[in-house]
Amino acid sequence: MQSITIKAPGRINLMGEHVDYNNGFVLPAAINKSAIVSISKRADHQIHLTAIDLPDELIIESLFDLVVQEKKWANYIIGVIAQFVKKKTFSSGFNLALTSDVPIGAGLSSSAAIECAVAFALNELFSFGFDKMELALMAQKAEHEFAGVQCGIMDQFASIFGQQNHVLLLDCATMEFQYFPLELNEYEIVLFDTGVKHALANSEYNTRRLECEAGIKFIQEKFPKVQSLRDASISMLNEAMGETQNSKVYNRCKYVIEEIERTQLATQDLLKNDLLAFGAKMFETHEGLSALYEVSCPELDLLVNAVKNNLHVLGARMMGGGFGGCTINIVKSAFVQQIINDTIINYKAKTGKHLQHYLVSIEHGANVI
Repeated sequence: MQSITIKAPGRINLMGEHVDYNNGFVLPAAINKSAIVSISKRADHQIHLTAIDLPDELIIESLFDLVVQEKKWANYIIGVIAQFVKKKTFSSGFNLALTSDVPIGAGLSSSAAIECAVAFALNELFSFGFDKMELALMAQKAEHEFAGVQCGIMDQFASIFGQQNHVLLLDCATMEFQYFPLELNEYEIVLFDTGVKHALANSEYNTRRLECEAGIKFIQEKFPKVQSLRDASISMLNEAMGETQNSKVYNRCKYVIEEIERTQLATQDLLKNDLLAFGAKMFETHEGLSALYEVSCPELDLLVNAVKNNLHVLGARMMGGGFGGCTINIVKSAFVQQIINDTIINYKAKTGKHLQHYLVSIEHGANVI
């Protein structure tokens, strides 16, 4: 019986953090850590799921009776299947086996990798004919409805549309995108994982959204045409909130407006292959996330500060929602191991924790293997 194997990667985000819900720009890329799904048709309408890494299995008696499961890993798969069932008629059930080397909880979008691998696999096996954008949106909807996470589109988008040695500039307002080359040459991307989980991330994430919305209302009183922070400038913000420039709302908006501009300027650095200027912007982003947006944590700040004055590190910043997860670093290849060793020792001495690290390269998005 026909079997298809699909690989869909996790992602990093080089620039554009916490701006997606403000209609800003993000600069993600697919990486060389992926979820792999092997799928084949059955003679009945059952679904047999296998998580190779756990190991664990789940049998669903009918693909027309899909509900949220106690086994959390299964919900990322079932959620995608449910999106297809809404739109298409399945000729049969199927067997699906999953394995992944995307680290869980490190902010590399392990869930999006699974969702996109499943979506791509179902589309190929049953010849449904959905285009890549539709697959990304269905994978995102699966996360909303079955995993219960109201994520933006960036993770699924990068997993499906990623291109080797390129980043994607995605306009979160229009969904338009373009590729920019990232020629690392004698540099590498190193991720340091704090080992801290995002305990505050969900509640603080919602608070940040509300603070940004409050800022927009202030700006709209003077500039009615502003619909989101994407439309605002620092001069508008200063004029609208002149008397409250040290407030939390002001600081949140200042960071977002600056980050939206910084992300667009960063693409020009890439076109000139000016990694020095690009790296400097990464440090600026971290400073904004830590001091203005206040979504960093002591461990993240420790890791960024540890490499900030190292001539062999072009840029570093926290990546993702914050309050834990990884920092992303651009490091000169010849000094990668030395910097990893020094950072591990420093981190252990100051936190008592062992520091995980990952070397990642920028690869293609979801594809048949």
